[in-house]
Amino acid sequence: MIKDEKPYNILVIEDNPGDYLLVEDFIMEQISNPKIIHAKTFKEALVELSNADNNLDVVLLDLSLPDKRGEEILSGITPFLPEFPVLILTGFADINFSIQSISQGISDYILKDDLNATMLYKSIIYAIERKKTATIINNSEKRYSDLFHLSPQPMWLYDTSTLLFMQVNNAAINKYGYSEEEFLGMTIFDITSLEQFDKAQEAINRLSEDQDSGNLPGRFKHVKKNGDIISVEVYSTNIIINEKNCRSIIAIDITERNEYELKITKAIIKTQEQERYEIGSELHDNVCQILATSLINLSMVKKYIEPPAEEWFNNAKQYINMASDEIRNLSHRLAPAFFEDSSFEFAIEGLLNSFNVNKEYEIDIRFDNQVNDVNLSEDLQLNIYRIIQEQLRNIMKYAKATKLMLDFYKKEDFLILKLTDNGVGFITQKLKLGIGLSNMKRRTELFSGTFLIDSSPGNGCTITVNIPISLNNPQVG
Repeated sequence: MIKDEKPYNILVIEDNPGDYLLVEDFIMEQISNPKIIHAKTFKEALVELSNADNNLDVVLLDLSLPDKRGEEILSGITPFLPEFPVLILTGFADINFSIQSISQGISDYILKDDLNATMLYKSIIYAIERKKTATIINNSEKRYSDLFHLSPQPMWLYDTSTLLFMQVNNAAINKYGYSEEEFLGMTIFDITSLEQFDKAQEAINRLSEDQDSGNLPGRFKHVKKNGDIISVEVYSTNIIINEKNCRSIIAIDITERNEYELKITKAIIKTQEQERYEIGSELHDNVCQILATSLINLSMVKKYIEPPAEEWFNNAKQYINMASDEIRNLSHRLAPAFFEDSSFEFAIEGLLNSFNVNKEYEIDIRFDNQVNDVNLSEDLQLNIYRIIQEQLRNIMKYAKATKLMLDFYKKEDFLILKLTDNGVGFITQKLKLGIGLSNMKRRTELFSGTFLIDSSPGNGCTITVNIPISLNNPQVG
């Protein structure tokens, strides 16, 4: 018979000499070199259990000792159960007590009358291996718990079916201002800013449809308990806890980073506008003057033109006039002057008319009178003008449209711009943001707004810009 060569440290708590010798023989029959420690009373057992030098692998426990019996022994051994496995060896068959013992962490409950060497050895090995596995799991859970609770970034778990918070770490409590009890009574929508409900719901739906999705990042705006709004970059992944589908979230505050990026974007756009203004002014004030002087000089030589050349003379004047008109239109588009001498509505109408100079499009403009009451800043007007201008270029290049509709209106605390065409459309999921679309999106985000694109093949395209009024015109809020 092949014996187990591994060293085992086994504590046998047994007051009956005959039973002890039987257990010892069974152990020796299966294990070559066990270290067996014998305790005859529970008091002696406590000494051995507390001795770290014993380095116990397993404890065999009798339930009838001179100084304790039954439930007293079970309650006394319970504090040691996390350290090593305990097998109960007893002469009494009590089903209820055996169930109670197992439920409290006892590894096995064995009747002495049924005991043999093979059974005892298997119970010892199974108990030791289960303990090792449990220790690995506990250590893993502790490492996860430490990573979760000691993380400097806000983290939480939420139930994917109810969206209720299940756990939050200290960083989340400190960042958002809610207590742990308050968090556990809330859903993730309770920290989502109002204007991003639809975006959050769309992200949740997408995650629900793809349970195997990995770490999916996203940017959202969250609301703290005191009402402050912060921008966060969210990373999430599926996790199962107690057979329940959950989602683990880490939220990195990028508010300051966004503000820094916005400052850079504003500086870039300001530089671009300054360059456009200089080019537009140069065209208007210099090139147009040169063309006007050319017309004057041309008029001075008219009397010297022979009749056969008059047609060429008149064509030259016409082309110079056409060039002057085109340069004026171009300079106005590069440097719109609606701030001083015309209304914003008039400037938008002029932009659309210049776009439709050949009458290729049927254009419907709906400009809500309430917008005029908002007193838009020059900066905001210019950026909305540029967004419309950029989308008109896209329509001209790609849409193959015949109809355009521009809606600009005020709804509650938002300014809403919609520009719709009836062109060929496209699949938005496959859309890559080029320079034009990226510029429109950046210009919108400069004013804490949202930029949306709605399109599908054969159904045209609608861009929607939502600008919160109160953040850009505090006197209106």
